[in-house]
Amino acid sequence: MTPAQVRELRRCLARGEVALFGADTVYGLACDPLSPAAVERLYALKGRARGQPAAVMFFHLELALSAVSPPPRTAAALRALLPGALTVLLDNQRAQFPLACAGNPHTLGVRVPRLVAAAGALSELRDPVLQSSANPSGGRDPRRLDQVDPAIRAGVCVALDAGQLPGVASTVVDLRGIEARGRWSVVREGAVKREALDRALSSIP
Repeated sequence: MTPAQVRELRRCLARGEVALFGADTVYGLACDPLSPAAVERLYALKGRARGQPAAVMFFHLELALSAVSPPPRTAAALRALLPGALTVLLDNQRAQFPLACAGNPHTLGVRVPRLVAAAGALSELRDPVLQSSANPSGGRDPRRLDQVDPAIRAGVCVALDAGQLPGVASTVVDLRGIEARGRWSVVREGAVKREALDRALSSIP
């Protein structure tokens, strides 16, 4: 994955198309999170029901914090957890990125991957993307580019190879209760174990 390829990915997204890339967990699809046509194209490509939410991925933590403007305790939790192989569920009272939220506009899923090795070139991206794993809905998550379903590969405008990834999907952590009650929960355990989350969040006041 090269900076030139990432620039091509950025041009692809600006045209309202869908891109395929690897970050820190499994290969994923990305599109402009504010374009209804692009989001519809991504959902159709993987056969995902439109009522299922997706995550918004940022490639820099500070950009994520600036975009979602979390209150103090939530911001501290995000700084303790991210970047990493996590999807965090946040209160979305301003109903941002509604196309990613499906039927629940007041909950937003956010990803900030840890960009290492070949995926480091993605740090050139300053705009967020709507992101979902690059598999037919309900299918196996691909850990290599050549494991991505051929029909999906044929439907994207660019495919960026990040080599072999861990192949375990992100852990989903619900932080919606942390601000008022200091509570959080694991919705789906994946790449990051609960013990690591306990350690990271134990110092949040």
